[in-house]
Amino acid sequence: MIDRVLFYVTAASTFIGGVSHLAIILMFFAFTPVNVMIFFLVSGACQLFWVIPVLKRWSNVWYYIGIGGTAILIALFVIAVPGRGLPISELEIATELVQIVFIIGSIMIVKERRTKAKIASARES
Repeated sequence: MIDRVLFYVTAASTFIGGVSHLAIILMFFAFTPVNVMIFFLVSGACQLFWVIPVLKRWSNVWYYIGIGGTAILIALFVIAVPGRGLPISELEIATELVQIVFIIGSIMIVKERRTKAKIASARES
């Protein structure tokens, strides 16, 4: 039961992060430079795609890539917004929080899978 909940929470968090990134494009369309718009489009689309590997329980490689990509998005946000002294909106805080939830959930999934694999290999020995 908890196993399923962890997968659903992790998938939901990356989905919400992706929708948030796509919403930024729509909310600030008139003010956003094309390169920034493309960045949010690609990052949002990737996060929406990442729901599939999580729910389908693909290999740990997908989780590592998702963790790394999401960590890069968080680092870029920290550098670009608070790092330059710009104000932080509620949407930005919410987006970063769900991305952190995704990272934590993914780490928990990978850790659980590795533990189960070690137990299974120990039983075979």
